[in-house]
Amino acid sequence: MATAEPRPSAPGSAPGSAPASAPGVTARQRRTDVLIALGTAVVGLGLLLGLPPLDAADPDVIVKVGAYPAVASGPWLVLALALLVQSAVLLVARRAPRAVLIAVSAVPVVAVAAPTTLHGLLLLPVVVAVVLAVLRAPLARIWPTLVATAVLVVLAEGTVWYIASGAGRDGVGLGLTRSAGQGFLQAFGTVGLPVLITLVVRARREVRAARTAEATAVDREADAHIDAAVSRERAAMARELHDIAAHHLSGIALMSAVIDRQIDTDPERAHEGVRQVREQSTAVLEDLRRLVGLLRDDSPAERAVETVTGIVDLAERARFRSDVRLDVRPAAGVGDAAVAPRPLGDGVGPLAQLAAYRTVQEALANAALHAPGAPCTVTIDDRADDHLAIRVENGPATVPALGSTPAGGNGLRGMRERAELVGASLQVGPTDAGGWTVSLRLGREALPTPAPPVATTQPDPTEGPR
Repeated sequence: MATAEPRPSAPGSAPGSAPASAPGVTARQRRTDVLIALGTAVVGLGLLLGLPPLDAADPDVIVKVGAYPAVASGPWLVLALALLVQSAVLLVARRAPRAVLIAVSAVPVVAVAAPTTLHGLLLLPVVVAVVLAVLRAPLARIWPTLVATAVLVVLAEGTVWYIASGAGRDGVGLGLTRSAGQGFLQAFGTVGLPVLITLVVRARREVRAARTAEATAVDREADAHIDAAVSRERAAMARELHDIAAHHLSGIALMSAVIDRQIDTDPERAHEGVRQVREQSTAVLEDLRRLVGLLRDDSPAERAVETVTGIVDLAERARFRSDVRLDVRPAAGVGDAAVAPRPLGDGVGPLAQLAAYRTVQEALANAALHAPGAPCTVTIDDRADDHLAIRVENGPATVPALGSTPAGGNGLRGMRERAELVGASLQVGPTDAGGWTVSLRLGREALPTPAPPVATTQPDPTEGPR
């Protein structure tokens, strides 16, 4: 038969403990309860049998041997039966700890009917019940039961002490006072000390469980960081692969279609197209080789980082397969002085320049694939001091498009991811004329470096007018 699943603990209970009203426990918990009850019974009966011989063998014995009940006598049987009853009640301490506490502590009160010197052995199951209750239930819920248990212990042990010691011979009031003091002392040792020790043990157990949970949480957080880093690296590699493949392979596919139409009508142009296909194939292999080199640990790859200046060469190479026009607007001069032009993209970070290069590369590839034959204009506006604007705009297609792959859309997604990564502003969408436009605005990390003015010949102030 399958074992029952443990139910969640009530709020505020100790970790690993079952609630006071839990109707189901596991087989392991049942075995633990049986072992606790059996061990209590064995220890109690063992002390009941072994204490008289041990005291008889001790020459400095305080209690006379004759004061102990004889084995199998009436008082002895009452004590043995009481111990067995208390041990049996401990079997349900997990399900009802408060009820077990009252039941176990009430047995010594009933056993007062046959008072003996060994009556204190009945406090052993009470100690066990107190420990189990404090371990398995919050103290705020069971403290009234603990107080009632202490009262029952005071009543039972005070009564036994009053009868066994003859405290009433010196006066009833004095005897009751002494008996109550003895009962309170027994109650402190039976209830108070076990509660304090058990609370310390439970606190240490909760601290250990909290540290384990914290370590587990730290491990999970580290795993989450690793997974996030791996995901970012995978996305970055996917962007690089897509940019390389989309730019070069789309050009190869377009030129192959043109070659197929020219091979019979214009062999010379077809040969030129084949040479361009070869150049594109060599370029894509070189880019892939560099990307693989970046991923290898044993050999660092030497790779030049693409910049805004490289967009000029990118547009020049794109002219071989489509009508691409380049419009570069550098910074204007300051005042009437002739100023040398500053470097293109000055003040823009290297990562932002790479994003600009990849964005233009993807836009040109998309224009060649989806709008073949349409004119395409690449505009680089570097006149503003706080930003750099790049715009790629193509007209409507003049010949039927080759179509797109089922996995299309990754190019635009990669553009947006790169723009978000560098904090740039990206706008894409159709134009009124039926074409498509891609606009990228990059902020400068630093103000552009002012170019030095061109040296001019100044008149000598000591000379007079000519």
